Amino acid sequence: MKFLGDKGMPKSVRSMLVFFLMSFLLNGHADNANTSQGNHTSKYLLTAGDVLDVSVWQEEGLQKQVLIAPDGTISFPLAGIFQAAGRTLMEVQKELEKRLASYLAEPVVNVALLNNNGNVVFVIGKVNKPGQFMVQRPVDVMQALSLAGGLTPFADSDDIKVLRRGPAELKVFEFDYDEVSSGEDLRQNIILQAGDTVVVP
Repeated sequence: MKFLGDKGMPKSVRSMLVFFLMSFLLNGHADNANTSQGNHTSKYLLTAGDVLDVSVWQEEGLQKQVLIAPDGTISFPLAGIFQAAGRTLMEVQKELEKRLASYLAEPVVNVALLNNNGNVVFVIGKVNKPGQFMVQRPVDVMQALSLAGGLTPFADSDDIKVLRRGPAELKVFEFDYDEVSSGEDLRQNIILQAGDTVVVP
């Protein structure tokens, strides 16, 4: 690949330009192939079970796929173990660059989301298809209930709860299906987080 006026350009600089150009083209292709995921990964908060593809420019030994452990951490050569769950891809990338800077001169790190298998919500109780659901985009309570096939005729629709387990406590959110479906108090229809459980009594 040739660049305009590259005859006097150092080989290392040309190599870096080629690397970034190819990364740009490949990422653009991936975004076109999976637009739904690409629109959300920049703000998506990683969670346990997600798989990352991590590479460091010009460091073949520092390219690997990384699984976020159940405790939310990842392990990477030279960078050690640190928290990844609850962070964005960019935040993890910056953390890796910071840690690798102790061993490499100006490391250039790329972090991509291979799959978000950890982004699972649960719907249990009196719905037609209770279970766990892997979601590829932000999902609110009404959408989760739809994924579960809707309420059964015997469901207590005005006493639904969303359970969210945090590091120190369990949060409970009230949800009245009848109110939300009629357009009232729509604030109840919160966006679910990975691991949330919707309970329909």
